[in-house]
Amino acid sequence: MSQIRAHYRGPLRGEIVIPPDKSISHRAIMLASLAQGESRVRNFLRAEDPLRTLEAFRQLGVEMKESSQQSELSSQDTDLIINGKGLDGFRGPGDKIFCGNSGTTMRLISGVLAGQEFSTTLTGDASLTQRPMKRIITPLSLMGALIESREEGYPPLIIKGSKLKPIRYDSPVASAQVKSAVLLAGLYCDGTTTVIEPGKSRDHTERMLESCGAAINIEGMEVSINGSKALNPLDITVPGDLSSAAFFMVAGLIVPDSELVLKNVGINPTRTGLIEILTLMGGQIQLENQREVSGEPVADIIVKHSPLKGIPVHGEQVLKAIDEFPALCIAAAKAEGTTRITGAQELRVKESDRIASMASELSKMDVAVEELEDGLIIEGRETLKPARLMSYGDHRIAMSMIIAGLTEKEETVVSDTDCVNTSFPGFMEMLKSVSSM
Repeated sequence: MSQIRAHYRGPLRGEIVIPPDKSISHRAIMLASLAQGESRVRNFLRAEDPLRTLEAFRQLGVEMKESSQQSELSSQDTDLIINGKGLDGFRGPGDKIFCGNSGTTMRLISGVLAGQEFSTTLTGDASLTQRPMKRIITPLSLMGALIESREEGYPPLIIKGSKLKPIRYDSPVASAQVKSAVLLAGLYCDGTTTVIEPGKSRDHTERMLESCGAAINIEGMEVSINGSKALNPLDITVPGDLSSAAFFMVAGLIVPDSELVLKNVGINPTRTGLIEILTLMGGQIQLENQREVSGEPVADIIVKHSPLKGIPVHGEQVLKAIDEFPALCIAAAKAEGTTRITGAQELRVKESDRIASMASELSKMDVAVEELEDGLIIEGRETLKPARLMSYGDHRIAMSMIIAGLTEKEETVVSDTDCVNTSFPGFMEMLKSVSSM
């Protein structure tokens, strides 16, 4: 089992280019495959999760070529040339599609497979087969999809393609994956499919569908799409991933005398919760060189070491920082006073139970933590106790605990860290480039 040792060796200083956005990389492969003709996806994230999506569509008959280019976004981008099959040009995969640890792959591709003329089995690793899929099975079944699963909607999923009908779906959770699965299935319907959310989840799918020429309409919390319309090819450059930048933002704030410049980071307004929360906590964070790249807002983020104060975090703030929760917990552990995070019950069903995982590991570092059903109450400490910590096979837990270890001179050891490669291959190399590790 892999492990990483971390301790304080001085301030973090320098300029780094954050890896490409994972969420956008997934969706770019899918929509380019669904489009009619040749698409180009620049600066694609070559990490385990999006590579599962890439391989899944190759199994469905999509031809993809890869090339390496240099650009302002990265010293070594990966470009994909994808020959899209159109909505109805896929072939049966011939074998099960293995989604690995990627819930995004499984949930979103289910919307596409529901409208095909063949049957497909989707499976995954031990973690993914314990994650709930009923949240997509329910709306897709209402549209006429035939989906078999284990009891309570757990994978593997057997999806028998069928003729779909449009629905108006009032989603019980604000989930970009649920919304996206329904919208992608809506492409196969005659008429208008609508998803209503209780809160605004990330909107990358809507932005990309619109750029492909889909008939999409957004009004408040409602997103609608008119189906049976061919999609135009994509030419997209993927910006840096704010969720990956989160670890360096927190590290820059809590490691003494640090100052980091994080280049070319996506600042989609549905995902900037962590920036807003850390700023309210007293963090010095500046956005510079703001611009738009392929329909997504992008900026350089400058962070400087700052004394932080605990605050209440709830509601829309949590939704806009849902993937950044583990990193936020580390900031809270080093803040003066109490941080109370509520409304985060969705984190119980991520790669690990992130609420329980963070409570357990912070407690090992002598942080006073109270676990709530939907969040945590964290009493900040000036110093953290070095400890032997677990990742629970969760990439965001692993990287967060490594960042926590950077604040103390004695060594913290984080075990089971191979999972970092699901979203951030090269994380330790990038961290070493701005430190004396």
